[in-house]
Amino acid sequence: MAKRRVLIVGADAAGMSAASQLRRLDRDVEILAFERGSYTSYSACGIPYLVAGLIKDPRRLISRTPEEFASSGIEVRTLSEVVQVDPEARRVTVQHRGGTYQEDYDQLLIATGAKPLRPQVEGIDSPGVFGVNTLDSGIELMRAVEDRRPRRAVIIGGGYIGLEVAEALNCHRGIQVTVVERARTVMGTLDPDMGELVGKALEDVGIQLRAQEALSSVESSGGWVKGVWTDRGFIEADLVVLGLGVVPNSDLAERSRIPLGVRNSIQVDLTMRTAVDGVWAAGDCAQNYHMLTKRPFYVAMGTSANKMGRVAGMNLAGRHQEFQGVLGTAVCKICKYEVGRTGLSEREAAELGLDFVAASAADETRAGYYPGSGDITVKLLALRGSGAIVGGQIVGIEGAAKRIDVIATAIRGGLTAEDLVAMDLSYAPPFSPVWDPVQVAARVLLKHL
Repeated sequence: MAKRRVLIVGADAAGMSAASQLRRLDRDVEILAFERGSYTSYSACGIPYLVAGLIKDPRRLISRTPEEFASSGIEVRTLSEVVQVDPEARRVTVQHRGGTYQEDYDQLLIATGAKPLRPQVEGIDSPGVFGVNTLDSGIELMRAVEDRRPRRAVIIGGGYIGLEVAEALNCHRGIQVTVVERARTVMGTLDPDMGELVGKALEDVGIQLRAQEALSSVESSGGWVKGVWTDRGFIEADLVVLGLGVVPNSDLAERSRIPLGVRNSIQVDLTMRTAVDGVWAAGDCAQNYHMLTKRPFYVAMGTSANKMGRVAGMNLAGRHQEFQGVLGTAVCKICKYEVGRTGLSEREAAELGLDFVAASAADETRAGYYPGSGDITVKLLALRGSGAIVGGQIVGIEGAAKRIDVIATAIRGGLTAEDLVAMDLSYAPPFSPVWDPVQVAARVLLKHL
């Protein structure tokens, strides 16, 4: 009797989490994964720190190689791109080294991840313009920094990756960095008042922010980028990095007539099953589920990709597991500053028609008399009737960002502002004032409630 055969498209976070979980639960199933890049199971979130020079060897970002997967009975084929899925025949077409071949499957998992937003302007594909979302692309940018010794860089867009690369180039490589952002503030997942704090932080560390400015074209000379044109003029650059965020890499699913959902992410149920029999999807190519709104949602995060992959792997093994959803919790570091957010923003809460209250509090990260204490601003959102916490945002210096986990936990547990004030949080002068800044913000919120 032939072994059951599971094919996986994409050998990074979600795909290989699923493969590993499936192998643990089913020792007999045949698992074959395809990866169009050169590397498997790596930390894309570590790429900015590779570019910064903090990580010297790209291999440090790789969790497991194809050889290590092979030792547990998982075959991975790199530089192999699945270009078509035939759900009726249960067959995929794979492109490798200029040729194509086909493989049959019993079950298929699509885990193709996300891709950087690329504005459709003249010169966007010029040498010296980088979209940083894979280890291959991160290594290319690192080599450009080391080989060309650029003096000026332009980051297009103020999303998480864009600002982390800005930190890498400015604070660690000593490159003059300009961030061009179409909106009034950077980090669109934050409320404008908190985004303005991030903008001030950028300028404080020497990164120039040009807000409300749109990219028009990219100009090259001698086979390499020399600058960008915006609606306000020309900015010289030896490097250009796209930091506009990402979109689901769902082209394969769309070509194969697999239904798409929120923001063109692959439509899945809570088990990671698509609407097509025998086809599953997980990770940054697939839609999420928001814990608060109970609606389909999209956010690209390594944390949720791994969890979605784990759920998919368990269900591919015949178990029944459901993905519990996300809150959009995220953190970001920009030199000495840190940013965190979770749950709903004011805009999202208003769009949902919620009756909510928002309040902010400025405080210090440690006891004021302890060396290294610095500014932190915490913003909280709660429902007016119940006082239930539904959102939080934080901007401050070192020691600020991970406090967002307290707020995420409060949201997940359905806690109120009063509950947050009453929580028995740790205290010692090197870590916090006697009232943690999150609790100070909750006290301010209670006054409004």
